[in-house]
Amino acid sequence: DMLHRKSYIISTIIILIFIIVGFNIPNIIKSFDDGTTKERVIINDVNNAYDGNLDYLTKMDPTLEINLQDYSVDTIKEKILNDETDIGIIINKVDNNIKLTYVVDNMMFNEGDSSLNEALISLYKNIQLEKLNLTETERNSINPTFDVAFEQAEKEAQGNVLAMMFMSIALFYAIYFSVYQVSSSITTEKTSKIIETLVTSTSPKNIVLGKTIGIGLVGLLQLILFLGVAIICANLFLEKELLELIFDTSSLTIGIFLITLLYFILGYFLYALLYALTGSTVSKPEDIQSANTPVAIITVIGFYLAYFTMMNPSSSLNTMAGLIPISSAFCMPFRIMMGMSSLKEVLLSLSILIVTILIVAKLTINIYSSAILNYGSKLSIKDLVRMYKEK
Repeated sequence: DMLHRKSYIISTIIILIFIIVGFNIPNIIKSFDDGTTKERVIINDVNNAYDGNLDYLTKMDPTLEINLQDYSVDTIKEKILNDETDIGIIINKVDNNIKLTYVVDNMMFNEGDSSLNEALISLYKNIQLEKLNLTETERNSINPTFDVAFEQAEKEAQGNVLAMMFMSIALFYAIYFSVYQVSSSITTEKTSKIIETLVTSTSPKNIVLGKTIGIGLVGLLQLILFLGVAIICANLFLEKELLELIFDTSSLTIGIFLITLLYFILGYFLYALLYALTGSTVSKPEDIQSANTPVAIITVIGFYLAYFTMMNPSSSLNTMAGLIPISSAFCMPFRIMMGMSSLKEVLLSLSILIVTILIVAKLTINIYSSAILNYGSKLSIKDLVRMYKEK
């Protein structure tokens, strides 16, 4: 039924288009930039601090178009507004102090070019060194090169945080939007009275589990489709250097794929059963949204708990997120990918998640069995407790 729904087909096509276009953004930007555009810069060296050597800036940075003029601030502003230049710089030297005044179009979006500023500082130093007639060895001793390296005290993370966040978002989408269909389907069957025919052919338990598994397979298929297209587009449309910079795929092994698949299945079952529970409490489609709100809030909390703790995977909060059943499906695969979880922690996380699923399944099936033919108003928590006890 889901595979034939127009909403499912259209939404899948739209997301696939977004994925393809998204990976083509660098190529689209590059098509509008032929590499010949230069930044136009007006420079007014009021006190001739650079001894007429500012033309060297174009050799240091070929993308600059330098125009040396004795323009005032107001004149430069007027030329920027008339699109005759992009930026202006007024240089004032008083004693040993050099003031660089940048004239830009908008301070909110442009606070000066840092690379141009560094070039001006470097050029001035070189001019002054030339005046001292120093040897090359003496110059190198004044301007040494610095090689900066970092050593991490914590256990080194294996993998790329950006790739992990992307996979977490994909997993959240697959779980969140698939499980919503479970409650929607249950309520639709109650509204159309199809449920009365179904319960004469099979048990409520089979209806709940069959619906959960069926829609879960569709969600899994959609997730694999999205990830597959994303991987193909990344390799086709992104430069290899850029791809390696954004996504470190060295830790994306078959083992990681299988553990992610396992957590997806378990996480999906947990939330699908919760949504099946809320779907059985209402008899009108317009009540689904309000009935699903508590579970939706829990889903969002679980996702963000895992998402934000990825910034510090060695923290105790991230460890806790890997064990809590509402967030472990989003968090644990990526802790494993980073090498931050021991085998004992993985087994404990899976055990907690499986036990939670069994408890929720028993609760959902019992309440669903009692509420399945309820066509009245939405059931309250008190009614649900009573039905569970009676069952």
